[in-house]
Amino acid sequence: MDQFVAPAVVPADPEANATDLLVNRVKQSPDAPLFAIPSKNGGDGGWVDVSGAEFLAQVRALAKGLIAAGVQPGDKIGLMCRTRYEWTLIDFATWFAGAVLVPVYETSSPSQVQWSLSDSGAVAVIVETPDHFARYDEVAADLPLVTRVWQIDLGDLDKIVAGGASVDDAEVERRRTLAKGSDLATLIYTSGTMGRPKGCILTHSNFVELSRNAAVKLSDVVHEGASTLLFITTAHVFARFIAVMSVHAGVKVGHQADTKQLLPALGSFKPTFLLAVPRVFEKVYNSSEQKAEGDGRGKIFRQAADVAVAHSEALDAGHVPLGLKVKFALFDRLVYSKLRAALGGRTKYAVSGSAPLGHRLGHFYRSLGITILEGYGLTETTAPATVNLPDKFKLDTVGPALPGVGIRIAADGEVQVSGVNVFGGYWNNAAATAEAMDGEWFRTGDIGALDSDGFLTITGRKKEIIVTAGGKNVAPAVLEDPIRANPLVGQVIVVGDQKPFISALVTLDTEMLPVWLGNHGEKKEMTLAEASQNPAVLAEIQRAVDAANQTVSRAESIRKFVVLPTDLTEESGHLTPKLTIKRAVIVHDYATTIERMYSSAPATEGISVAH
Repeated sequence: MDQFVAPAVVPADPEANATDLLVNRVKQSPDAPLFAIPSKNGGDGGWVDVSGAEFLAQVRALAKGLIAAGVQPGDKIGLMCRTRYEWTLIDFATWFAGAVLVPVYETSSPSQVQWSLSDSGAVAVIVETPDHFARYDEVAADLPLVTRVWQIDLGDLDKIVAGGASVDDAEVERRRTLAKGSDLATLIYTSGTMGRPKGCILTHSNFVELSRNAAVKLSDVVHEGASTLLFITTAHVFARFIAVMSVHAGVKVGHQADTKQLLPALGSFKPTFLLAVPRVFEKVYNSSEQKAEGDGRGKIFRQAADVAVAHSEALDAGHVPLGLKVKFALFDRLVYSKLRAALGGRTKYAVSGSAPLGHRLGHFYRSLGITILEGYGLTETTAPATVNLPDKFKLDTVGPALPGVGIRIAADGEVQVSGVNVFGGYWNNAAATAEAMDGEWFRTGDIGALDSDGFLTITGRKKEIIVTAGGKNVAPAVLEDPIRANPLVGQVIVVGDQKPFISALVTLDTEMLPVWLGNHGEKKEMTLAEASQNPAVLAEIQRAVDAANQTVSRAESIRKFVVLPTDLTEESGHLTPKLTIKRAVIVHDYATTIERMYSSAPATEGISVAH
């Protein structure tokens, strides 16, 4: 059994809780900016800094209001809110009041809201918008424990603060220091890709020890003076952990929940590092390529991309030929500098998780001057278990274990994790906890390998391995990831369990579709249904499938595919909030379509010609 355990670099403090991270930060640099919020001057693109001392004062004032409203130590408070400054303000205020936050995804259905709040035993809820309130209200009758509901858009946070004027500082300090490291800090419900969401018990030590250790190893990225713009949902553990670690490290954090406004926000905020999933980097690349294509510069962009990848690969090899240096310098002025500017001009690093980035994109962004540090983790590991480091970095891996974390590979290839980041089990679900744990080791359900330097590579999900009728084991991600990198492709779902060959369901990227159609002389106003049968579209998908097939054996290759006339979304119930496909749900809902691929081949299906 391969195993790599990274010793902690910061002594553990079992008495510390997450509020200590903020208190200690303010002691070190009270006047340094810890957050920035959009200017109120009518969308001028400006930002107003919030110092650590100002944030701490606001946290304490809100905590007093929660106490005055009757929130007791240990109470669970639900929060349904998009990524914004108030999210982290409420998070820390809840801790200061001695309570526990239960994040609810802002895209959750009423039944999902009901489950998270009832299973956790929440007694209060904070929602952001009237729509969020409506979804809560639809199931309110099934939530008798919830006695207080506040809505941010109605100004209720100010009302809470006003109600706490009579609570003294001593009571807030008493509440703040009640929790020890082993106590519950939050309940985060899994996204439910494999059934009903389970509440993950994350402790204060999970956040404190992981933040302190990770910040040391990532000191080139997260440090006082660094900045990041959060746009993925803070209800997810990935962004939540980065927000908490940023408070500890003194990183200035801004927020932009509307991804359509992301590029303007990046241009004005100018972050030094980003947090994103690979799909974001794919979209930035694809959008740039299609824009260049529309301007008649597609060939130049693709040449620039090829040179960028070759340059990065040459750096790894230890020598960059003179001719490549000259080409790289030329394209740096013509292409790369513009892409850097689009990301704010100061971004040096990006932390990426949830899915493989891909060899080509990793090299491409590295040559732009943006090192993408791929990492790996789950809700049960408080987000990161491994991550590539600026000084310990290998493309195509998810890096080594963070300090205080152990990684081992079981006999069947499953990745298992131990250490300061591993959760305390599943809330109200002893059976699931017992199934997930092997002593101190958490069974992730992912398949992977460790190299001799301790770098982890993830190759698939245990429960997603497809076994064909011929007995061939196929990891879907190996085929899906390269196909999804195509600008036309939204999602890919490889199927074929107990079938004679591998097939795939493909959806089109609704944002890129009209751009691609226009660039290829097709009608831009085409509907998804029309596009799914368009010969030019099918030919492009075929090219993407054939390219992916070149990387696997014939037995593993995609022999047929169908382009779906609809999209797969969170709202349709087919994607998680971090845009991961719910494979079992999709296979169930499209069972008829899948069966048709194995019995006939109508015109809307493609047949791979590779091999």
